[in-house]
Amino acid sequence: MTAAGPPADGGQERPAGADTDAPASLFDRETLLAQLGGWRGMLDATLPTVAFVVANGVAGLRTGIWAAVAAAVAVFVLRLFRRESTQQAVSGLFGVAVAVAIAAVSGEARNFYAPGIIRNAVIGVVLLGSVLVRWPLVGVAAEFLAPSHLGSLSSGAIPGLRGGAAPASRPVGDPAGATPTAGSAPQLHWREDRRMLRAYSWLTVLWAGTFLLRVAVQGPLYLADEEDLLGVASVALGLPVTAVALLVTLWVVSRLHRHRAPAPPAA
Repeated sequence: MTAAGPPADGGQERPAGADTDAPASLFDRETLLAQLGGWRGMLDATLPTVAFVVANGVAGLRTGIWAAVAAAVAVFVLRLFRRESTQQAVSGLFGVAVAVAIAAVSGEARNFYAPGIIRNAVIGVVLLGSVLVRWPLVGVAAEFLAPSHLGSLSSGAIPGLRGGAAPASRPVGDPAGATPTAGSAPQLHWREDRRMLRAYSWLTVLWAGTFLLRVAVQGPLYLADEEDLLGVASVALGLPVTAVALLVTLWVVSRLHRHRAPAPPAA
């Protein structure tokens, strides 16, 4: 009688959810958050605005402009010195440069916030439009960064799914959106899964709401030339609101991954 050979990978059998090879962790929550810029990236993006609000309120427009530029440059230099990604720092520096130029040319502090108000309005409208055409952009971004059929954002993800064999086809007669059985994985595109499409659509509406909320609050303040309140609203509706929307998004996407991921093989 021939003895059973070792597992195909040459090692001992690993329990589902074990943290083993690098591919298993390519799309965990921490990595996904890092790809989105992370909490540090969101904080860095807020610092120039905070610097402008404080300096402008204390010493006027010119000081506010220099404070915003100094904060943006400091973030860029610090990331460069620490050999961290400068992508967000560069985009932030460019955004601050545009806002500062408009404020300096016009001589009005409120115009520092004008590019942000316009940007928020455009992004909000585009997000809502993507829902109407059934291509919710939050779903597009989430499935690009972390494909849901891998299920690696769900708790107890199976190690090595990205590097493993191709998932088996859905059994004939298995309804769309049903819980996958062992050894099988959904083959439907996420847009054909009604549960996925509905969840991503609501998440996209949530993000559109965060951008349009800023426009709804800051727009009237801009028109009324309430530059101090405009600065406070810009900070209050920036990082805190974005953090809440991001946490909700990660939680929902994790549940969607559990819905789509293959079940662990039976013992």
